[in-house]
Amino acid sequence: MMLRPKFLVLAITGILLTACGQVPPQQMSMNRTAAVGLAMPAPMAMVSMPENIPLSIENTENYQKIETNPVHVVAQQPISTFSIDVDTGSYTNVRRYLTQAAQLPPVDAVRIEEMVNYFNYHYPNPVGQHPFSVNTEVVNSPWQQNAKIIKIGIKAKDLQMQQLPPANLVFLVDVSGSMSAENKLPLVKKTLSILTEQLRPQDKVSIVTYASGEDLALAPTAGADKDKILKVIHRLKAGGATSGERAIQLAYDQAQKSYIQGGINRILIATDGDFNVGITDFDTLKGMIAEKRKSGISFSTFGFGSGNYDEQLMEQLADAGDGNYSYIDNEREAKKVLQRQLSSTLATVAQDVKIQVEFNPATVKEYRLLGYENRLLKNEDFNNDRVDAGDIGAGHTVTALYEIIPVGQKGWLNESRYQAPINSSKANTQEYAYVNVRYKQPQLSQGILLSQPVPVRSQDLAQSSADTRFAIAVAAYAQQLRGGQYNAQMQWDDIFKLAQSAAQPDEFGLRAEFLDLVKTAKSLSAEPVKP
Repeated sequence: MMLRPKFLVLAITGILLTACGQVPPQQMSMNRTAAVGLAMPAPMAMVSMPENIPLSIENTENYQKIETNPVHVVAQQPISTFSIDVDTGSYTNVRRYLTQAAQLPPVDAVRIEEMVNYFNYHYPNPVGQHPFSVNTEVVNSPWQQNAKIIKIGIKAKDLQMQQLPPANLVFLVDVSGSMSAENKLPLVKKTLSILTEQLRPQDKVSIVTYASGEDLALAPTAGADKDKILKVIHRLKAGGATSGERAIQLAYDQAQKSYIQGGINRILIATDGDFNVGITDFDTLKGMIAEKRKSGISFSTFGFGSGNYDEQLMEQLADAGDGNYSYIDNEREAKKVLQRQLSSTLATVAQDVKIQVEFNPATVKEYRLLGYENRLLKNEDFNNDRVDAGDIGAGHTVTALYEIIPVGQKGWLNESRYQAPINSSKANTQEYAYVNVRYKQPQLSQGILLSQPVPVRSQDLAQSSADTRFAIAVAAYAQQLRGGQYNAQMQWDDIFKLAQSAAQPDEFGLRAEFLDLVKTAKSLSAEPVKP
């Protein structure tokens, strides 16, 4: 059963009346329609409230099912292809569970790649014609004996806010009744105010609101007129049902009317994702956004709140709209996304970025990709420029991790009885893999290929870079939250020690906060005490 907050008062009233014996239990059908049409045979003043009636609000948060990537045999499946992902919403949503709800998150709320990519890493800036650099490092794995980890790191070129092209932004704001909580619309207003303060005179902002109906709250307004924009933001109030589909259409209409050729054209929706009026079907909404992105207008999502939060909708709509997904759980996170990282949030330097890794059967026996489960692509999609993939914003870093078993070492799987090993005397034994990255320049349709090998060399994890140790610690944290299937003997204390060894530099305190989250997760878990 899924009750939206706007039906909750009627539902609770019915529960109380039933407990008092004034409504037969068989009349209490707890579906949405019955809750709306609930009869109340006695005035509330006549109801004698019984004591100790447990009243619980059902949690209707929605997450996409994630099946952890399996181990692959290189001799059978040597190629791995996926779309890059720069979303960070999973990390902050999990943080909300640990710190605000004081409970471990649902397993499907944990996406490893979004955990790892929440942090920036110090990869070298690109040099030459490509808008990003590709960097690889190989270290011994802390999980599987004799295994190694290949880290692939991408760093996009930096652009300061003054270097960005003019922006045409539409703030699409959910002001329905479900947004009245303190961690929803009040936080949305703070978030949009932070973004407004960053605007330049050449930028334009429109504001579309939606509840029981949609409304153009602010016609296109120049960034120089901040007071006018802020007054509209501060006047926003919550009330009504949630009709998101019609509001999305209106937002695209406004973005198209103010379209800037060669500029940034983007819709930024702020909502809990609780659409319950109009088109609410997930696939229909996603398909609509995917079709609209062809107009050159991207769609980013900012998620807020808890209880009825539709995380699957927020993450997938941003994916379909060539935008970013962020979950805003506090004002500090709003400043991170829309102040310190505004260039990467708004400006795209490479589109449809795909990674394809071909493993060398002469040196690698088995491999597994950490995360990116809902970003996997068919191998044939890599060279198909009509297949959509992730975008990289200015200054973004993207990290992907593979755990591999070298040839000759015991891995996760049994040895094949019939498959003959590679004759290493005739094979290339100097490379573990070959990394191909394909991308498009913004507004262009022809893909560009960037390739480089991963040489056969590695080092102990303790001797690797601080960024590599920290990324692996974050991946281990995410794996542990997902049940620890591939963490072997590594426990929370080991994760903490590894992250602590790489906790600097930490300009904004994010790595220190991560250490606290590891300790919190341990306190909430059932991990046995070490002897």
